[in-house]
Amino acid sequence: MTVIGIDLGGTKSAAALFSEKGTIIHQVTGHMDGCGGNEVCQLIINQLENLLRYAKSKAFSISAIGVSVPGIYYSQTGHVWAPNIPGWKDYPLQQELQNTIPEIPVKIDSDRAAYILGETWLGAARGCRNAIFIAVGTGIGAGIMVDGKILRGHGDIAGATGWMSLTPTFRSEYTRFGCFEYHASGDGLARVARDMVNEDQDYYGLLRNPLPEHISSYDVFEAFTAGDALAQKVINQAIKFWGMVTANFISLFNPEIIVFGGGVFGPAIQFIPLIIKEAQRWAQPIAFNQVRIEGSKIGGEAGLYGAAKIALSVLSEE
Repeated sequence: MTVIGIDLGGTKSAAALFSEKGTIIHQVTGHMDGCGGNEVCQLIINQLENLLRYAKSKAFSISAIGVSVPGIYYSQTGHVWAPNIPGWKDYPLQQELQNTIPEIPVKIDSDRAAYILGETWLGAARGCRNAIFIAVGTGIGAGIMVDGKILRGHGDIAGATGWMSLTPTFRSEYTRFGCFEYHASGDGLARVARDMVNEDQDYYGLLRNPLPEHISSYDVFEAFTAGDALAQKVINQAIKFWGMVTANFISLFNPEIIVFGGGVFGPAIQFIPLIIKEAQRWAQPIAFNQVRIEGSKIGGEAGLYGAAKIALSVLSEE
């Protein structure tokens, strides 16, 4: 049995041919380069056609296609909302893909769902039925599995973790990003660093050059490693936020494991012990003692593996 998984991100799309055991047989990648609307859909179709040609040349039969999208997938309509893709506020992705390739079933889900499916299938949460994946990249989202099922919510929006309220004082900036995402996402680290540099006229450390408006999360981690005091302040604040959110998830869901992944947990994987220490301060103590808190074992491939698992779920429903 062979399936196709497609992980659509904000800037690129990765697609692969998978065996039913999760082995990647053949993979292709496409870059969106600021495209939106039908152009992004056509990129996905091109990747599908590429993989279908390869599969035919090797005598593989494709049983299903799974797609992970960076936003909300509305299961009732088959439409997608993806804030980083222009023209995808209510895009009919299911219909477009199924019309193009009618002979193979297509199933779509959010990247949050894909992350936790990938991790519980082949990653750090392998075999778990109560698990949470906190994806910290440009933004923040969470895939939540309860009793072996993805938690979706009334309108398929469950897991919009960036909007968690973690400070007592509301700021107008939270309206766009959410409190947690504003402070502790990849963009959030850069944003907080820029604010601190601009507020501290006596600061002449590593983040003063490049110009504050050009600071990235990469710059923050580099400055932290070099011992820059302001960068350390930014990271220490983020650790508190990551720990508080971990504690909230532990107390609410009593999971077996919480997995941190996404682009930031790359360099931030070193802070897992400090996140655990912070979470212990806030979490329900019995539930805290029952949970594991780890970094992703499949890293940037979690969404792609999850997309393959989405495809395989089509077959289990038949």
